Amino acid sequence: MAITDIASRTYNHGWRLDPIIRSLLDTDFYKLLMLQMIRELHPDVGVTFSLINRSWHVRLAEVIDEGELRAQLDHARSIRFTKKELIWLAGNTFYGKTQMFSPGFIAWLADFRLPEYDLRKVEGQYELHFYGPWTHTSMWEIPALAIVNELRSRQAMKGKGRFVLDVIYARAKAKLWSKVERLKTLQALRVSDFGTRRRHGFLWQRWCVEALKEGLGSALTGTSNVLLAMDNDLEAIGTNAHELPMVMAALATTDKELREAPYRVLDEWQRTYDGNLLIALPDAFGTTSFLRDAPDWVADWTGFRPDSAPPIEGGEEIIRWWKQHGRDPREKLLIFSDGMDIEAIEATYRHFAGRVRTSFGWGTNLTNDFIGCTPDGGTDLDPISLVCKVTHVNGRPAVKLSDNPEKATGDPAEIARYLRVFGDAGRVRVPVRV
Repeated sequence: MAITDIASRTYNHGWRLDPIIRSLLDTDFYKLLMLQMIRELHPDVGVTFSLINRSWHVRLAEVIDEGELRAQLDHARSIRFTKKELIWLAGNTFYGKTQMFSPGFIAWLADFRLPEYDLRKVEGQYELHFYGPWTHTSMWEIPALAIVNELRSRQAMKGKGRFVLDVIYARAKAKLWSKVERLKTLQALRVSDFGTRRRHGFLWQRWCVEALKEGLGSALTGTSNVLLAMDNDLEAIGTNAHELPMVMAALATTDKELREAPYRVLDEWQRTYDGNLLIALPDAFGTTSFLRDAPDWVADWTGFRPDSAPPIEGGEEIIRWWKQHGRDPREKLLIFSDGMDIEAIEATYRHFAGRVRTSFGWGTNLTNDFIGCTPDGGTDLDPISLVCKVTHVNGRPAVKLSDNPEKATGDPAEIARYLRVFGDAGRVRVPVRV
C-alpha cells in the first residue's frame, strides 16, 4: 500500500467536499457489538446523544464553518454499508469467533442509515443533538466526533504553506516514531489503536496505525477502527461503552433498580457474548461503588477496563477486589485506555508486570499529538476534550458520574440523586486534557 503524502493532500485539495467519513465502518468496533445487542434487546428505546465540548475555552462555532459542518454531517447520512463490508463482517473471525454477527443483524445493517441531527450555535459553541431510536442514534457518536475534530484540524491548516505543512507532519511523525522506539523495549507489550473519535484526521490515523504495525509488530494487537482493521488485516478491538449502563440507569424507576442497572447490563452482555469480550467497564457511576455492590459472578469475567481513575490506583483497587473474591489476578486482564500516552503506558506496564495481564488502548495521544509541532508555536492543533454522550433516554435525563467529577455529565439534580444512590467514594477530581 502506498504511503499517503498527507502534507501534499492537505495543501492541494480543492474539492467541493473532501469527505471525512468515507464508510459506516469508520467507527469503533464496540459500536457494532453494542448495536447488535441493543437491536435484539432494546429496539424500542429512544436515546438522545449530544456533543459536549469539555474544552470550553475553544469556541468551536467560531472556528468551524457551519456550512462545512452541515455538509460533512449530511454526507455521513448518505453513506450505506457496502456489500463488501457486510460480507467481511459476516465472514471474518473476531475475538476467535466466527459469525460474531448474526445473519439477521447483517441483513438489517444493509438498510441502515444515520438519522437526522439538530445543529445550532449557542454562545460560541455548537449544540449538536441526535434524536431517535437507540438503534440508530448510537451510531452517530464516533462519526460526529471525528467530523468535528477533523474540521478543526483542517481550519488550523488553512493558509499554511507547503513547507510549513511538511515540517508539521514531519515533526509529528518523528514524535510518534520516538514513542514507538520506547514501546519496543517493553517485552510482551499489548497495545491497540483507540484513536478514532479524537483523531487529527482519517488519513493521519491510517498513517499512525500503519506505523505501529511496522514498528511494533505483534505487540500491536489491533485497532478499534473497523475500517482500518479491514483494510490493514488487523484485529478489530473493542467491547462495550458507558452508554449501556447510562441508558439502563435512566430507564430505572426506583433507587433499587438504579443501583442494579450496571449489573443488569453485564448480565445482558454475558448472555450475548463470551470469552475475551467479557470486559467490565466499572466507572460509569464510580468504580468503588461498582465493586462494592458487584455480584460474585462478575469476578469470573475476563477482566476490567478502568477508564477514568488514575491507571495505577484504579488497577490496584480492582486487583484487591479480585483477591477478596478468591480470584488470581495473574489470570485476569486490565485494559487501560484513559488518556494514555508513552509515559503512562511505560509506568503502568512496569507497575503491574507479572501481577496481572495488561493491555493498552492508545487514543488521542496516538492519533492527535501535534503539540509543539507547529513552527509558530501555535496551539490550534492541540487536541481538545470533546465527547458525544447519552443525554436523554425516552425523554428522561441520563447521567454519568465517572471516577473523575470533571467528566460527569447530566442534569445537576439527577447527578445529586445518583450520588445519593451510588455514593461519592473513590471519586477524585483531576483536570481533563483529552
